[in-house]
Amino acid sequence: MHSPAKALKFRASWHGKRLHPIVMAPLALVYAGLLKARAAWWRRYSQVPRLPVVSVGNLTVGGNGKTPFALFLALRLRERGLGAGIVSRGYGGRARTARLVSDRGQIILTPRQAGDEPVMMAKWFDGPVAIAPRRIDAIKLLALNRLAEVAVLDDGFQHLRLQRVCDLVLVSQSSGLGNGWLLPAGPLREPRSALKRADAIIFVHTWGLSSSHPIEREIGRDKLTLRARLEPASLTSSDKGTWRQMPLTVEGRRVAAVSGVANPRSFRAMLDALGARVVATLDFPDHYEYKPRDWKHIETLAKAAEMVITTEKDLVKLEHMTTPRFPLFALHLQVVMEPQDETQLLALVIERIRRVGLTFDHNTKIGGRSINGTESGFA
Repeated sequence: MHSPAKALKFRASWHGKRLHPIVMAPLALVYAGLLKARAAWWRRYSQVPRLPVVSVGNLTVGGNGKTPFALFLALRLRERGLGAGIVSRGYGGRARTARLVSDRGQIILTPRQAGDEPVMMAKWFDGPVAIAPRRIDAIKLLALNRLAEVAVLDDGFQHLRLQRVCDLVLVSQSSGLGNGWLLPAGPLREPRSALKRADAIIFVHTWGLSSSHPIEREIGRDKLTLRARLEPASLTSSDKGTWRQMPLTVEGRRVAAVSGVANPRSFRAMLDALGARVVATLDFPDHYEYKPRDWKHIETLAKAAEMVITTEKDLVKLEHMTTPRFPLFALHLQVVMEPQDETQLLALVIERIRRVGLTFDHNTKIGGRSINGTESGFA
């Protein structure tokens, strides 16, 4: 497991002083030039999708809660009668064309085909989830099959090829923008100036991590700024592929922590904050494709623990390997916003969708059900 350790050490340098960014400055300057040329190209040749798109993204590499927030937003829109679907690139999956991952609770593709995050979202989402290497193709798939009336794009801020009606950018309250340098000298995927494209900046506090970073004072003064929390709500177990929620009964228990995510630090911080006694950890690369020998390794760790806990992103790939002797649990995370912030968020998103003139008559059907103006939220 050397590669994850090296990656974590390198990422840590972006938030500390172990590696001065000047060492990587020449490469960062080259990267900045490529970004500038790319942005100029897509300003001219960006494409208009067949559905209005609301993008959820960030400015830095690593986990900032983009996928849970995209799921949260899609669920809230559907609760208000709007036929929202989720679109993802399907990173780590092997699909080479636009594919439907799930619809109305029926999951069609495996994590190996679709990637772990789309399948993880599909476990909790009753609407359509679609993937494609060219995300505009996934949106076309939803539109042509009348499966959705708006697409929530997971990790879409840098996807300039695609025009969107609303850009939401998440910023971690614990790590902010790191040292402020572009890749590879720092964690920035784009310069800070790219935040001008954002319609709202959402500061995310990850439960268990410090939120003392002064990032809110540094950015967002001329933008709508909102706050959200990413916190554990329950444990998830898998019963022959069906996920069930259980109480968070981990305090004082010996736990082996297994994860293949970009930021395992936040996962372990949550377990610590819940009072778990983490006696063993096993870190795999992000989007790792588990093999039977990996489960054998996990079983070895489990002998020293009362529980093996992973992330839901990992559970979708490990659930078929578990045995009654060594059950596996995952932390189920939820996005929480104060009522005022959530109201502002949904008002912004719905107003931006209205701008494109999205209207439906009484005969329009989305996903097999009739949608009228009142039910869609656009009356």
